[in-house]
Amino acid sequence: QVHLVESGGGLVQAGGSLRLSCAASGRMFDSYARMAWFRQAPGKEREFVAHINCPTSSTYYADFVKGRFTISGVTAKNTVYLQLSSLKPEDTAVYYCAARETYYGNYDFWGQGTQVTVSS
Repeated sequence: QVHLVESGGGLVQAGGSLRLSCAASGRMFDSYARMAWFRQAPGKEREFVAHINCPTSSTYYADFVKGRFTISGVTAKNTVYLQLSSLKPEDTAVYYCAARETYYGNYDFWGQGTQVTVSS
């Protein structure tokens, strides 16, 4: 059974940094086609943040990231990271990790989320 467990969220001042982790159990990291981070702010729909293609480690980011966030994966640790830098209050959200078995369709597995709060 696949489990994705996020950690690393917290309260940080604007301009600060956090590193989110997503530990995948039940399957090896490189057995997924793609892993991603999404976020959902209060009263808003969940939105895509970034993804990494597991076989190649190629990455893709939402426009609003603008070089502030970095997604990476460590196969040996079965973990995907999201480094958040230059945080803004509008980055406040619950951040979710997701994984998919193919490059098309919906994400198959989701974590429970980790709260990131950025104070001004």
